[in-house]
Formats: sequence, structure tokens, C-alpha cells
Amino acid sequence: MTELNTGKLLIVDDNEDLLKAAKLFLKRHFKQVDIEKNPETIPTLLNMESYDVILLDMNFTKDVSSGKEGYYWLERILEIDPSAVVVLITAYGDVQMAVKAIKAGATDFVLKPWENEKLLATLYSAMRLRVTKNEMETLRIKHREINTEINNRYSEIIGNSPAMQNIFKTIDRVATTDANVLILGENGTGKELIARAIHGNSNRKEEVFISVDLGSIAETLFESELFGHKKGAFTDAREDRAGRFEIANKGTLFLDEIGNLSLPLQAKLLAVLQNRKVSRVGANNEINIDIRLVCATNMQLYDMVKDNRFRQDLLYRINTIEIELPPLRERVEDIGLLAEHFLKTYAQKYDKQIYKIADNALARLQKHSWPGNIRELQHTIERAVIMGSNTILQAEDFNFNSTTNENENDKTDLLDKYNLEEVEKLLIRKVLKKYNGNITQAANSLGLTRSSLYRRLEKYGL
Repeated sequence: MTELNTGKLLIVDDNEDLLKAAKLFLKRHFKQVDIEKNPETIPTLLNMESYDVILLDMNFTKDVSSGKEGYYWLERILEIDPSAVVVLITAYGDVQMAVKAIKAGATDFVLKPWENEKLLATLYSAMRLRVTKNEMETLRIKHREINTEINNRYSEIIGNSPAMQNIFKTIDRVATTDANVLILGENGTGKELIARAIHGNSNRKEEVFISVDLGSIAETLFESELFGHKKGAFTDAREDRAGRFEIANKGTLFLDEIGNLSLPLQAKLLAVLQNRKVSRVGANNEINIDIRLVCATNMQLYDMVKDNRFRQDLLYRINTIEIELPPLRERVEDIGLLAEHFLKTYAQKYDKQIYKIADNALARLQKHSWPGNIRELQHTIERAVIMGSNTILQAEDFNFNSTTNENENDKTDLLDKYNLEEVEKLLIRKVLKKYNGNITQAANSLGLTRSSLYRRLEKYGL
């Protein structure tokens, strides 16, 4: 039972001699044994420390035989820590009262005067129960995440464009491996859907998929959210909590907006990824983790590395495989499919008898630049369904802002006056020359992704 010698024990009894004798014996078997004569200090002690087992006397000096104080402090302990394991100390004549207390939430009881070996066996058994309770709490969190995932309906990845077909092929190749994947793309392009598709086609698909938006986590809470914390580790840490890495064990961890991490947080994340171990805030022991890591960002990580704003070693660690999602404006052929899908979804959701998008409306959708990508298209269709009064959505059901319309009219004029491909070819040549052939800088200047620029270079033979 040496593995239980790390346990923390609190003994509360008004008999000072009993406390001293118990501590003298039990400190050989437990890592920490705290004793307390005054039960009024219990709330303070529990807010400062997380005990594995609490030995609690049933009667104190103010009320020597009824056990009311024991019931009262048992209730207070369980209010503070619902997973607390409480073993009652009682006299032989109060066994019936102790059994009643067990029904109220106590774990077990010991009779005084006790035999040391029996006391030790009872405490070891209580320790094992505490470990089981902690494991069950982690499992409950995992199951909660799994159920949320099952109940959270999200659109399937839709697209027949060549760009999307290439992405589907990449997913097929990498999903069954445990390679770390970095997904790049503008906001609203569906990076999380790709991450979920990778998980859904992996060997870990029966395990949990945990999504973390790093852009929404305050820097001060980063370690607590990702690595967990022990009770009392900081002001609001009122109970032990597993972090996202721990919850995602055996499954997939998706870190979205990873480009938002500061350099100090990048260093902490890198250390965990290298060691495959996490340590909860306020704890000394390390927990082994086994996860599939998928990251995503809309930021230019390679430029950030050059500017010393993102660690190169972390970039190497997270992008064994890199997938770059094209913006919606570069996969115009998919707009009709996506629009029809969202129309069906929202017509059913809002119980509207709308069955189709008119050709003139579809043409308008295809001409729009979609700076918000698929997410903007989704919201546009939802708004049109809510406001629509006919069975077919018309062009006038889609109102874009005037600036966007002016820009689209300008583009139409260019198409009328020039050969667009020649203009694009000349522009790419000029920008490449300006940046001495640097693909990343040229792509940024043109408002393209690197893969999009590569496709154009191949298309025009540049």
C-alpha cells in the first residue's frame, strides 16, 4: 500500500491526547497528517487544503452524546467539498448514530478506542474511495464533453471544388496517424470542422474531442484551463479541476487561435508537448497525457516566427502536417451547395416553407466577396430565411452593404474592360519582383494564402 502514503489526512477531535497519539501513529503511513481540536476551523482548513480523508469526531465538549455536532460538521464538510471522504470517530454505544450518519454522507466509522491496524485498514479503504471519486469526476467531465459534442449539431464539410477535394484527400491520408496537424485559413473557413473530420476518421474517434479557443482564455487562466489546478492553488480554486489536456487524454485536443499565445505561454505549451506530461497548478506530481493534437490559426505564423513573435520550435512541433483552407471567394463553385444546405437547415429550424434559391439570387451570392467566408454565408442565408415571405429566395432577399456593392460593381467593370487573367498574371509578376520571390510576403500583399498563390503560379507558368 505504499502508493497510498502520499495521502493527506485531517483529524478533528476535542481530545488532545487522542489527536497526538493518532498523529504519531498515522504520520508513518500518510504524507500529511493535520490535527485540529476546534471544529470551527474546519471551513478555513478545507479552503486551504484538499484532504483525501477526514477523521471527524461525532461529539464535542458542548454536546457530549447526541451526535448533533457531528451531523452538523459532516453536512458543512460536504457542502464545502461534495467529494470529501469523511470517516467518523464514535464510541461503541453510538454505532446506530454512526450508521445514520453514513446514510447522510459519511464514508465509514471507527470505534474508539481503536486498534491501530483496524484504523489503518479503514483509512486505506477510504483513501481508495477518494481516488475513485476523483477518477469518476474526471470521467463525468469527459462524458459531459462527449455528450455536448454529440448533441452539438454542426454542418458537414461541403464542397466539390478542386481545392476541397485535395483537402479531403489530405484528411484521408493523415487521419489514421497520430501526426500533429496545423490548419491555416481565414476566419469562417471551417477550420474546426476540418479538425473534427480528422478526429472522426482517426483511431481515436471513440474518445473525446476537446476544442479550446485560446483567443478567449485570459493569460492568467491559461495554465488552469489547459493543465488543471488543485483546490486552493489560487483564490477561486475551490475544488480540484482537471485541465483540457487531462480531459482529452486518449482523444483529440483542438487548440484554435494558437497564434494568439504570448511567448511565455508558447514556452509552457511547448514543454507539455515535448514531455507529454502536465502538472496541475498547485500540484507537484505530473500526469501522463496521450493526445492527438490539432491546432488552427488565421494568423501568418511563418511571418510571426521571422518577427520573433512565435517560437519556431513550437511551430515545428505542431505542424507535422499542414492544411490550408481556401477562402470562400476562391471556391465559388461551392457557394451554391453551401447555400442550399443552409437553406434546408434554417427553413426546418424556423418552420418556413422556403424551398429554393432563385438563379438571380444565387448569381448575387456568387459575385459577393464573402470577407467572413462560410460563416458569413451561413448568417446571410439564416437572415434571408427569417425575413423571407415567399417560397423561393430572390436576389432582393440578400442585401449587402453599399461599400461591398460598389466594390463588386468595380470588379464587374474590370471584367468588361480587361482580360482578368492577364491582369492577374501581370500583378503577380510585379508583386513577386517587389518581394524578391518571397512567396509568403507576396501572398500577404495580394491577399491570398500561400497555397492559392502557388496554384496561380502553376496556372500561369510563372
